Amino acid sequence: MVEWWKQSVFYEIYMPSFKDGNGDGIGDFSGITSKLDYLKELGIDGLWLTPFYPSPKVDNGYDIADYYEIDSDYGTMEDFELLIKEAHQGGIKVIADLVLNHTSSEHKWFKESRSNKDHPKRDWYIWRDEPNNWESFFGDTAWEYDQVTNQYYYHAFAKEQVDLNWANPDVKEAMFDVMKFWLEKGVDGFRLDVINFLKVNDRFIDNPFDADKNEQNHLYDKDQEGILTIIEQIAEFVHQYPDKFLVGEVGSEDIGILKQFSGLGKLDVVFNFNIGSIEKFDAGRLFEQLSETEKAYDEHQVPTLFFSSHDMSRFISRFGGDEDRAKAVAALMLTAKGVPFLYFGDEIGMRDWITDDIEKMKDVQGLMGYKLALEAGKTAEEALAIANEKSRDKSRTPMRWNASGNVGFSDAEPWITIPNDAMKVNVAEQENDPASMLSFYKKLLHLRKEHSALRLGEYEELRYDEGMISYIKKDHSERIRVLLNFSNQERVLNVGNDAVLLLATKQESPESGRILANEAMLIKEGL
Repeated sequence: MVEWWKQSVFYEIYMPSFKDGNGDGIGDFSGITSKLDYLKELGIDGLWLTPFYPSPKVDNGYDIADYYEIDSDYGTMEDFELLIKEAHQGGIKVIADLVLNHTSSEHKWFKESRSNKDHPKRDWYIWRDEPNNWESFFGDTAWEYDQVTNQYYYHAFAKEQVDLNWANPDVKEAMFDVMKFWLEKGVDGFRLDVINFLKVNDRFIDNPFDADKNEQNHLYDKDQEGILTIIEQIAEFVHQYPDKFLVGEVGSEDIGILKQFSGLGKLDVVFNFNIGSIEKFDAGRLFEQLSETEKAYDEHQVPTLFFSSHDMSRFISRFGGDEDRAKAVAALMLTAKGVPFLYFGDEIGMRDWITDDIEKMKDVQGLMGYKLALEAGKTAEEALAIANEKSRDKSRTPMRWNASGNVGFSDAEPWITIPNDAMKVNVAEQENDPASMLSFYKKLLHLRKEHSALRLGEYEELRYDEGMISYIKKDHSERIRVLLNFSNQERVLNVGNDAVLLLATKQESPESGRILANEAMLIKEGL
């Protein structure tokens, strides 16, 4: 029997931004529950919820202060349990974001650890008398001096996100207890944050500097010896529970590194940043990465397909803002080989938000970029441009449920304010428009459900020709050709007489033998 996740489409919900159910301007569990019918009609099989645990939100919930409770901004444990129950009743699975690498500096474990050098939890975190040269992935040093015990603690990200010491078996046991708690609450698995960071070099060797990139090469603070053993132990533990799913965020775009973390006895899948994080649209590079992944993965490994998330620019903005191209990219994401992850709002074409005022920025990565730019002598205007480039607020603005007021998020001020505009980038105006982005996503998602070759088929061929990516997906029952013309020219088609057109993104009745520029086509052919 095929595992459920291999034929599922996941939908990432950034917790504070999807739907406000109680009118306080912040998304919550009751809001998500109220939109389960919308998600089911869209064609979603699984939800990925970003962190919902109590947190100071220095990094928007990825700084967890208590692994066993619900942040009051998002509701109660009863609200969470109701969402799980109703999602399952509607045939939708739910996976929870879990941060095993670090805790908030407000977590009781860290407060105990920093209280004195002899505390039993002192070794739960990484302490040193002197720092080495390691830099935080948000910028600046990765070591913070603590005046209580006159030592430095290590943080791979913000100083309020303190790295746990996974060399200590008590830490591993504590985190396995956390996973057990939520698995028994009914979650269908986990998205594991920065999972390749759990081990660091125990000799704390200085990282080298990459002169070509003008940045530090993080050689000794991730992907270290022993990490795959931990991954295998996590997978074995979670997979004791039936039908659970593990997806890992492995901080790399190198397929050689990514492939090490998934497959038999490891994570079910990892995010393929080699495909999904392409900064500017390049059909040739996109094809190259699809092809390299297909060659690199073995029969037990499945790629993931995504182009947006809470950590990156929305792909419609990143790839130039053209809706026809965005539809063609979506067609690739939902028909190529792999497990797709949609990001909330992409189905209505939400764009990036860029602020004109640093005071409106919430994201720690953008704020750190602003600070460091000013310290480097940049003007305030230059520093703001750098902050906007680094900030992840751009893709975290509230879902546009309608066009009025604050776009229907709530009657209160949303947690991050966005301007109104004239674009029909909202659900209400797209639901009954057959030409809308939302209607396109619905049609494509339902075609995927109807055709097993789109969900589970193998590549019979995978080709690239001057801007056009094409592939044939085939299983035991059907054969479907996907044509993605990312060039600016019409192209001639060569299909058999028995071909049946399933979808064309730009032509209602396509001219015989033609595919238009930036058009996607799905064609069912004879076996």
